[in-house]
Amino acid sequence: MIKVAIVDDHPLLREGVKKILESEPDIEVIAEAESVSGLVSLTENTDLDLLILDISLPGRSGLDALTEIRKERPKLPVLVLSMHPEDRYALRALKAGASGYVTKASAAEELLAAARKVISGGRYVSRAIAEMLADDLARPFEKLPHENLSNREIQILGLIASGKALKDIATEISLSVNTVNTYRARILDKMGMRSNADLIRYAIEHKLVE
Repeated sequence: MIKVAIVDDHPLLREGVKKILESEPDIEVIAEAESVSGLVSLTENTDLDLLILDISLPGRSGLDALTEIRKERPKLPVLVLSMHPEDRYALRALKAGASGYVTKASAAEELLAAARKVISGGRYVSRAIAEMLADDLARPFEKLPHENLSNREIQILGLIASGKALKDIATEISLSVNTVNTYRARILDKMGMRSNADLIRYAIEHKLVE
């Protein structure tokens, strides 16, 4: 029996993914978590064949957690299942050690195909991701400004670009307003920009915000 864990902060989403996976007779969801703290405990104490991980978790992001998982459980396949479109986070997830990336808008058949591919030791990428990887290899020494940001910084950039106030961002990702403001200043400095308007314009041009 293939043992799977799901980490997502939305109970209905976890339940839906669980039903899709357990429609297969050889797959069983044996554990669930809704945060990075729950994820750490889960990966340390549970015998797993596959971890399905969301990126947007309360507090620390799933991408940050993925780096730690790779250190502790390097052979555990991790399939990222995210609401974010592929062109926003897929390359970051794969570079951080994910075995595959699937959006929540994908059909059940694609989720199952991706799960089986990574469980067997392969990597799952859609045609769109494959093209992005090829483009990335074609310009190894040229980085766009946002590619120099950390995972947390890219998350906050996206939230700023979506029009959210700093206090609302702080509440959403469980940080203080001062900390979020520090991240904002760091983002502006790294990207050579002066204002939120500059960040919003850039994010829209580069499809970093829905």
